[in-house]
Amino acid sequence: MCKIKIVCVGKLKEDFWVKAKDEYKTRLCRFCDLEIVELPDQSVASDAQIENALKIEGQRILKHIKTPRYVTALCIEGKKISSEGFAEYIKDKNITFIIGGSHGLSEEVKAAAGAKLSFSDMTFPHQLMRVILLEQIYRGYKIINRENYHK
Repeated sequence: MCKIKIVCVGKLKEDFWVKAKDEYKTRLCRFCDLEIVELPDQSVASDAQIENALKIEGQRILKHIKTPRYVTALCIEGKKISSEGFAEYIKDKNITFIIGGSHGLSEEVKAAAGAKLSFSDMTFPHQLMRVILLEQIYRGYKIINRENYHK
């Protein structure tokens, strides 16, 4: 069974996000071994502190990257692919996905990742992005297994 690891900055605070995450974790348990690592976000009091906060968050993230080969950073400048392309991307692989906090990812984290992926030109809250990623992983496995779901 393949392993999917999601390293993300920040906790899911609202109950509806937690329920959505739990639902997809339950659905995914028959397809992959899923691990979600939640790292603390660095508080920022002013725009001048953002760069330092990204650096601190980036150091925390980098401790969870074993090999860049199958590490994928989710960021707006990443490659866009279809759901079918995403299914092929995750097929038979152990992958770590990285989701930054409210200010994104440090350049060090982006450079350490073997790939960069974008789900849209739009910016999403990091809590919502976690749920979107889980849904796409589930959709991907349904596509891989030719099970009814994705249309």
